[in-house]
Amino acid sequence: MKKNDFIIFILFCLILLPTGVSVQKQLILTSPNNKLKTFINVGKTVEYSLLHNGDVMLDKSAISMTLDDGSFYGKNGKLLRSSEKKVNQTFNVRIYKRQQIKDYYNELILEFKDYHIIFRAYDEGIAYRFVSLAKKPFKIMAEQAEFNFPADQKAFINYTNKPETAPLEKQFFNSFEQPYFHYPLSEWNKKRLAINPLLVEGVKGKKLCIAESDLINYPGMFLYPGDKSNSLKGVFAPYPKEVQQGGHNNLQMLIKSRENFVAQFDKGTDFPWRIIIISEKDSDLTDSDIVYKLATPSQGDYSWVKPGKVAWDWWNDWNLYNVNFKTGVNNETYRYYIDFAAQYGIEYVILDEGWAVNKKADLFQVVPEINLPELIAYANSKKVGLILWAGYYAFDRDMEAVCKHYSEMGIKGFKVDFMDRDDQIIVDFHRRGAAMASKYKLLIDYHGTYKPTGLQRTYPNVINFEGVNGLEQMKWADHLDQVTYDVTIPFIRQIAGPMDYTQGAMRNATKDNFKSVDSEAMSQGTRCRQLAEYIVFESPLNMLCDSPSNYMAETECTEFIAKVPTIWDQTIALDGEVAKYVAIARKKGDDWYMGALTNWDARTVELDLSFLGKGNFKGEVFKDGINANRVAKDYKKEVIDIPANRKLTVSMASGGGYVIKITKK
Repeated sequence: MKKNDFIIFILFCLILLPTGVSVQKQLILTSPNNKLKTFINVGKTVEYSLLHNGDVMLDKSAISMTLDDGSFYGKNGKLLRSSEKKVNQTFNVRIYKRQQIKDYYNELILEFKDYHIIFRAYDEGIAYRFVSLAKKPFKIMAEQAEFNFPADQKAFINYTNKPETAPLEKQFFNSFEQPYFHYPLSEWNKKRLAINPLLVEGVKGKKLCIAESDLINYPGMFLYPGDKSNSLKGVFAPYPKEVQQGGHNNLQMLIKSRENFVAQFDKGTDFPWRIIIISEKDSDLTDSDIVYKLATPSQGDYSWVKPGKVAWDWWNDWNLYNVNFKTGVNNETYRYYIDFAAQYGIEYVILDEGWAVNKKADLFQVVPEINLPELIAYANSKKVGLILWAGYYAFDRDMEAVCKHYSEMGIKGFKVDFMDRDDQIIVDFHRRGAAMASKYKLLIDYHGTYKPTGLQRTYPNVINFEGVNGLEQMKWADHLDQVTYDVTIPFIRQIAGPMDYTQGAMRNATKDNFKSVDSEAMSQGTRCRQLAEYIVFESPLNMLCDSPSNYMAETECTEFIAKVPTIWDQTIALDGEVAKYVAIARKKGDDWYMGALTNWDARTVELDLSFLGKGNFKGEVFKDGINANRVAKDYKKEVIDIPANRKLTVSMASGGGYVIKITKK
């Protein structure tokens, strides 16, 4: 241990060491770059503290699990041994924002009689998990996950979308779609649970983000004020006891009562990783890999999984014009969508809610207006794949029969919707659905669900997730500030993984002109904002939300959207500040794409493109037009030379965006 490290270690022990606990039970785990230091106290309880370059990011925070036999993981346990290892490896990925991931970390394993606790320290943050060694069935009655901050710090709080009048227990059933509230922890509304990832501001401009990974068979973690001041704690949905079919079009399972435990197991298991990410610059948050790295790797061959774009029907309400048939949920309309997709090289068309008989929760009952075999044959002739929407209960009740039947028909995947929970039963449903779809070579897009926690690494056919307050909100929510939200989620929600945000609106509105319209929906902010979101937002299965008629009237923008990749070889976080602006560069093949977004403030930023290296480059630019502050669809397309000094000046209108595709001359 270096001299400075030893001094920090001794001082921290003197301040935080509980009475009666020996120094031998104090352990320290350091990140590979030596900036992060995790101090772990093992005594009557297990507690950890986190420093970054000597700055306290988390004070002593206790972790434990309570079992149904009255025993504990993390309390009253005798530490048998501890072991450390260093891992320095790189692994390849395909359906992601880069082709290679550097997996560098230091690990500390604490071994107890019936369980282990594993800590990992990365340069970007730390994580811990419990591992049960039980040989017989057991239940987890409660989990203690504390996050104790050194001061009353501001946070970006993503409450559940239940009203304040709903008891906390009722808030476990929610759609995981809410804007962020930015204020001190002390002003947290104690009538509300919040969703992770959750971002807290620390000292010297540093940020701390709480997240989780490898959620396979355990409830997701909500956050709520802890028992101490300046503290948060994990809260977990109890196991459902009685459920009843109901909710949206009888496609959900509603909780009537709950058990007094949160999870049950037949034998020992690995529990989810609890993650604390630390960033010195806000932009670093937009390029985190930690959730993906901590997830269980996939097994088997997934080379058949094909990412791509989707022509989507629901947001534009099946509105076509200049056609000679009545539009709606019928074969004529979908043949038109297929023709549009084929013309622009779009890989998929989705049949959203409406193709199956309503309120039957039966995916084998197809409405008479739809002839699926005919549509599939037509789509195949055009080299376009079809994806079907499915409500949760309808998919779950006949899962294998549904997957087998529609796979054999030629359907390419399912968009599964309205889970709206993350208790143990629903989390396990996501795993089962992924495995079953994989068996029949089907893609899965989990809509109406919680944020991703790495399942897309374990099952790469799970290609997208919602858990985001996406563009669909613009159909009915006048009060929402979607523009500010758009420059917040890349730093918080996107840390968890890809987002089924559903961008691509061709009807665009300034702040003063916007109004929510259900049938002919519009977006907040400029046209270039919508284009830039295809680069800034991660989405391997990426929707074109607007009407084919609108896209064909805007050929220049549509051609650009259709050709933007959905998976990447490399990603670089260029610049940004939470809730203000963001700029990200991504590479595919020999080409670079850069997207930037701003909030309602018009903004000019200088971006460093030195990553391009040597050579002469040109850029195809879409930028806000000179009148975009008045007419949001105003834009200008031009071709520029990339400056030799690699400094690119980017100007954006209020609610604006900027896009450039860079190629070698």
